[in-house]
Amino acid sequence: MKLTGYRRPDGRVGFRNHVLILPTVSCSYGVTQKISNAVPGTITLPIDSGCGMLAEDIKLFSTTIVNLAGNPNIAATLVVGLGCEALYAEQAAAQIEKFGKPVKYLTIQKSGGTIKTVAQGIKIAQQMVADASTIKREPVSASDILIGLKCGGSDPASGLTANTALGAAVDMLVANGGSAIIGEIVECIGADKVMAEKAVTKEVANRILTVVKDFEAHVKMYGADLSTGEPNQGNREAGLTTLEEKSLGCIRKIGSRPIVDVVDYAQIPTKKGPMLMDDPSYDAPSITGMVAAGAQMIVFTTGLGTPFGIAAAPVIKVISNTPAYERMMDNTDINAGTILEGKETIAQVGERLYQLILEVAKGKETKAEEQGENLCQVWRRTVVL
Repeated sequence: MKLTGYRRPDGRVGFRNHVLILPTVSCSYGVTQKISNAVPGTITLPIDSGCGMLAEDIKLFSTTIVNLAGNPNIAATLVVGLGCEALYAEQAAAQIEKFGKPVKYLTIQKSGGTIKTVAQGIKIAQQMVADASTIKREPVSASDILIGLKCGGSDPASGLTANTALGAAVDMLVANGGSAIIGEIVECIGADKVMAEKAVTKEVANRILTVVKDFEAHVKMYGADLSTGEPNQGNREAGLTTLEEKSLGCIRKIGSRPIVDVVDYAQIPTKKGPMLMDDPSYDAPSITGMVAAGAQMIVFTTGLGTPFGIAAAPVIKVISNTPAYERMMDNTDINAGTILEGKETIAQVGERLYQLILEVAKGKETKAEEQGENLCQVWRRTVVL
């Protein structure tokens, strides 16, 4: 299948051509939403923080916000701030400039309030969309693809069907030079040694073991027990009994190829191949970190079904069993329950999923895109002040 995409100034390739109206704090999201609603061709992200943070989280938030704008699916960015948050709009815009794409900013307090800011923003966004429309797709290859891998609402079938089929699709992508990021450190607990054995070097293996150990220590610092939250209520009701059981199914998503690197949350990778990201298991912050890292699309496996989507990147939904697929057909792109039924093999569903990844790269909309689903949350490692 011949692929085309939008080659960005930093060399990465986008498979969507959005103009992003980016809030730097939750206080400015209402304004970015008004601007985006008024200008077709734009998207916004429901940033839910941006203030009341300690230095560690300010740094993490700033990196994530800037790298979200850097995602290659974004053609240009209008940053909108309030004016008294942790990362000012002009500071974010100055950092976003490093990607070589058009960026402008507005501040609500300096612009004179909501109505005036929205009016100015609409004019800027309309021009950005007009300029972005002149960018043409050009031939690219599967080696330009970076997918984020996520699971949620898992059931006992997830590790047998959806996750394993996704692993097969990842192997195909990697064989063609592409890359994939798996996150959810909490769901590596109990399977970390299995992942470390797949590492390309001893250094990467040690890094895998370290990030898992550090995550466990972070939870214990609060006097908490992971077993009180993982597996969660939905997982237990579906039939998963232990975190180890859940983890061993979760890691099947990354496939069989050696893990080449461990990247920090929202960090843009420098290597090609399967990678692990140090991020949480909760859907919104986990996927937000992967999109900030540059994933042009997400493949989300589930046993119970989910409507999750994020406007900056298509989310492909793969469900593990046919009864759930029939209930959640509006939100699901592929049914891997055919494996349990003996109608398809893991390899066949993996091939079907790989072909869908290529089709989405060419412009096919996912169910999440059709439904207009849009969630986004930046991970916080410390407290809300």
